[in-house]
Amino acid sequence: MTTLSLDPNIQETIDAWLAGNYDQATKSEIQKMIDQGDKKALTDAFYKDLEFGTGGLRGIMGAGSNRVNKYTLGTATQGFCNYLYNTYSGEQLKVVIAHDSRINSKLFAQLTAEVFSANDIYVYFFEDLRPTPELSFAIRELGCHGGVMLTASHNPKEYNGYKAYGKDGGQLVSPSDKAVMAEVKKIQSIDAIKFDKRERNIEIIGKKMDEKYLDALVSLSISKEAIQRQKDLKIVFSPIHGTGGVSVPPVLKKFGFENVMVVEEQATPDGNFPTVVYPNPEEQEAMTLALKKAKTVDADLVMATDPDADRVGIAIKNDKNEFILLNGNQAACLLIHYVLTAWEKAGKLDGDQYVVKTVVTSYLIDKIAASKEVPCYNTLTGFKYIGELMTQLEGKKTFLAGGEESYGYLVGEHARDKDAVVSCAMLAEMTAYYKDQGSSLYQALLNLYEEYGIYKEKLIALTKKGKSGAEEIQAMMDGFRKNPPTSLGGSDIVTIKDYKSSTSLEVASGEKTRIDLPSSNVLQFFTEDGSIISARPSGTEPKIKFYCSVNDQLPNKSDFEQVEAGLNKKLDRILEDLGAK
Repeated sequence: MTTLSLDPNIQETIDAWLAGNYDQATKSEIQKMIDQGDKKALTDAFYKDLEFGTGGLRGIMGAGSNRVNKYTLGTATQGFCNYLYNTYSGEQLKVVIAHDSRINSKLFAQLTAEVFSANDIYVYFFEDLRPTPELSFAIRELGCHGGVMLTASHNPKEYNGYKAYGKDGGQLVSPSDKAVMAEVKKIQSIDAIKFDKRERNIEIIGKKMDEKYLDALVSLSISKEAIQRQKDLKIVFSPIHGTGGVSVPPVLKKFGFENVMVVEEQATPDGNFPTVVYPNPEEQEAMTLALKKAKTVDADLVMATDPDADRVGIAIKNDKNEFILLNGNQAACLLIHYVLTAWEKAGKLDGDQYVVKTVVTSYLIDKIAASKEVPCYNTLTGFKYIGELMTQLEGKKTFLAGGEESYGYLVGEHARDKDAVVSCAMLAEMTAYYKDQGSSLYQALLNLYEEYGIYKEKLIALTKKGKSGAEEIQAMMDGFRKNPPTSLGGSDIVTIKDYKSSTSLEVASGEKTRIDLPSSNVLQFFTEDGSIISARPSGTEPKIKFYCSVNDQLPNKSDFEQVEAGLNKKLDRILEDLGAK
């Protein structure tokens, strides 16, 4: 029995782990925290069970019910197995498993495969690291009932995770994710987990699936002639020690690009991510080496993918020949506009096509789609909701492209998750397309702003770690609901959308309407001047995120810097009003 004064529920969980059939290494790690009197570490490790969020199961590696380890992943997998048997009774069940370059990812992938195989579920196993979107593709290609990707995406090196996928190749959404967790909660002992693998149920896959995946991406190319004329386009690419190195250079080659330069210092897969603070292409720091190489070779385009290659960051040159980073909203706007324009020029837009974005992604995309008379659907935050909508519309309408502000995009219907591999290929194609016209991505962006107005977005994420942090985040959301702001950035609030209660409130009239989306802990404030401010706790990290969007007209491209400066001031004022700055 432990002797520290802890919450009784936490104490009970710790005692169960010390007394249960866990390996000695796990028990020793727990005992070390006890011997050191580290109440905070014990509390954070045991105060809850890991749960599926917008990105699946994700957390810090280590011993504990709230940590990623053999037993939490084993429990999740056993629960997933039980769910599959309940859902597809009588069928021969099949799954695909893949992993990225993170510490323990391959070990966790093997463990997951073993549990599935022990449950008599046939496993297609990517023995070597592969990008997340290829897993999504493989589930669909092989007619599987689900799949698992072992990754923590762009999180720090201490993290790992478990993305669970359904039959459609998309991440699990409600009610499936809730059903899996219900099965997980039924497992009261790790003795209920089947760890003894059955070799006959595991098949290694790799190169043949790679070719099918890459061929599917190449079939999406729209501007082949422009690529041929611009095949020497200078492209600098970094996988940031992750899986992007497996697929991005090959797909760029297949598209026809002959001058792709990989950042050598970040080419080798390494879960320690030794050259960056965080392996996150959203952060400028993670792009440092790629930008350095780009300046040396005078590149036309710079791209970097996160460890599991579902997100991509890009840098382009402005009119002063300086490299600038595009944010996720800007890249999504450019990419979706390019795809729509190319389809329009080819005479292929016939009313059956659509695009998708999330509610916190730039509403410039809505304006672009409306101008082409193409529906733009808005989903909850998390690409799994985009994938869910694609599945609902499959065979009825044609999905062209989708994106979210967190650097995740998809072109084509081959997958049901964001795909940095196809995004890199299409971003390169788009660059070649504009260069072939004597233009650039920067000029294309200014042209968008001149036609539709400048949309400027800013994301602020406040980190609140551990149990106390989770409570603090919840208190902030409760405060916004009980006492919502009446104005932000000097403009009155006219509409408040609460996705948790699925209601939209018109402030002046008090009229309420229903939001036809699943319940989610998100608040949105719409101001009189067209600004949109969203507050949302992260589903995968101990953070609360504030998404702010402001806009203004751009009378002339020469006024860009002046108008942008005004919008930046407005953004800062909004964040001050929210107490997030």
